Amino acid sequence: MAAFLDRRDPENIEGSAECFEDRAGGWLDVMAAAADLHPITRACMGFHLWSLAGLGQHGDQIEAAVTASRIAASDGSGAIFAPLAMGGAGGLRVSGLPPERLARWLDGMNSAILKAMRTLDDVETWTGRAENVMAHLSGRTPVALRTAFCQWPMVSAPMAEALTGASRAAVQRNLAWMEASGLICEVTGQGRYRMWKTAV
Repeated sequence: MAAFLDRRDPENIEGSAECFEDRAGGWLDVMAAAADLHPITRACMGFHLWSLAGLGQHGDQIEAAVTASRIAASDGSGAIFAPLAMGGAGGLRVSGLPPERLARWLDGMNSAILKAMRTLDDVETWTGRAENVMAHLSGRTPVALRTAFCQWPMVSAPMAEALTGASRAAVQRNLAWMEASGLICEVTGQGRYRMWKTAV
């Protein structure tokens, strides 16, 4: 685990690796003892114990969050889809007693799932509108671009080229048309490295 996460002290590689292995072993032991808990509860527990066990670096919660999502989805009986961060930082707040942390975690999951559902509804509404507005366009590029915007929150011109298989000129022409039609909007404000998103 230490090698995979690259957790070592350059001054004392052997000692820090052993220390990390001890901390990781302790975390794994506690998680194994909680095997009878629901996967969502274990995910919350694993997330909050990650930093207490000294497994994270400098307040970084990415590894803890990814580990928690893997635990939550574990055998398919938990939360296969729980975009906790979409609901704001409340579910990830590290303070309070364990019951308070679990309550915030569950509230955060609920908020995130509702936001994800609203986002999917917006994408579905946008797709219907885009189909109507683009109905008179010919060729495969408009349809492929519409599909790309349904599947990705933001799309760049090179990404659109790769996803659609169309030429740069065709992609840029269709992106400009979609933007002028009010279907997409440019979000970066740059002349280069531009990104677009659906105008919902």
